[in-house]
Amino acid sequence: TSSHTRVGILNNPSSKIKEDNTAIARGILAAFLTQSNSNLKSFLSKLSKEETAKSLAAGTKIVKFLIPGMDGDAFEKKYNTLGLDLIKTHQMFCQEVLKLLPGQMAVISNGR
Repeated sequence: TSSHTRVGILNNPSSKIKEDNTAIARGILAAFLTQSNSNLKSFLSKLSKEETAKSLAAGTKIVKFLIPGMDGDAFEKKYNTLGLDLIKTHQMFCQEVLKLLPGQMAVISNGR
């Protein structure tokens, strides 16, 4: 409800990190790094749907899910060059610092 709210995502996968099982995680990170807030919210809503996950698992390219107004070129370039090391770093932080189990979810808040 506030224009001052910030959202961040840390990935804490429960399985071995590979390119074929990180499409959504890499899509989210690429969108955070390349898109405006209004486009980001709509795109994340689209990515969070179960049918999107099933479609990506079946081989659909993530660029098919881009929404009008997104900078598709910037997104695609970032998505294709985003290595798995960033997701591995997220996983390590979640498990070593936050003491989460693999795949465990949490909400962390630093607000008033």
